Amino acid sequence: MRGESITVDDGDVVTLSLSGMPLGLAEAHKMHDALAALIEAGRARVLVITSAGQDFCPGPAAGFDPLAAGFDPASKLADVRCPVVAVVKGKVASVGLELALAADIRIASESTRCSVPDVGLGRVPCWGGTQRLPRVVGPANAVAMLLLASELDGARALEIGLVHELAKHPDARAAELAASLAQLAPLALESAKETVREGIELPLRAGLRMEGDANHLLMTTQDRAEGLKAFFEKRSPSFTGQ
Repeated sequence: MRGESITVDDGDVVTLSLSGMPLGLAEAHKMHDALAALIEAGRARVLVITSAGQDFCPGPAAGFDPLAAGFDPASKLADVRCPVVAVVKGKVASVGLELALAADIRIASESTRCSVPDVGLGRVPCWGGTQRLPRVVGPANAVAMLLLASELDGARALEIGLVHELAKHPDARAAELAASLAQLAPLALESAKETVREGIELPLRAGLRMEGDANHLLMTTQDRAEGLKAFFEKRSPSFTGQ
């Protein structure tokens, strides 16, 4: 599936590649449609989102108002059920950072520069930045980034938990992680992701009930039986997502 600047390579590990240029309406729309198709197909075991350029996404293109777009690719990315690994290389600003925040694992390099400069332009983030950022780095760090338009390098981003790992070659590291994730039980990965994301909004007791429900459902799956069988046979399991 190809567009002017969005490329999607299919398989167990799906790679969605942005142009690396400032995000315009056409590219944002293609990304939203590509993610919707990916969600509908439901076949991917892992999604890697990266870019073809040196930057992941340096923000919106001139003349593009994300609020007026009428759609939200970051929320669509957050709706992807399988694990999502983002390669946050180079400049990652405004809508670019909002997209990265919707991923589950973020791999950066020391040269990465992350910022949310929207307030300085007379606006606030509109693709979840004011909500996902404090959930990832804590309210104090989020407010500082939002109000001061602070640009963080890779080391500082790692320190506050904005990214999970620094790598000399982040694309290669993301591919390595994706390959490892693709070998795990897809339904268990999806359940773990959903339980954490939904449960964090709930009181502890309700979250524990959700965790218990997830485990009861997984116990009825073929993958759970395969996992146990492989354990006792001292071999690697072969999961099918059923």
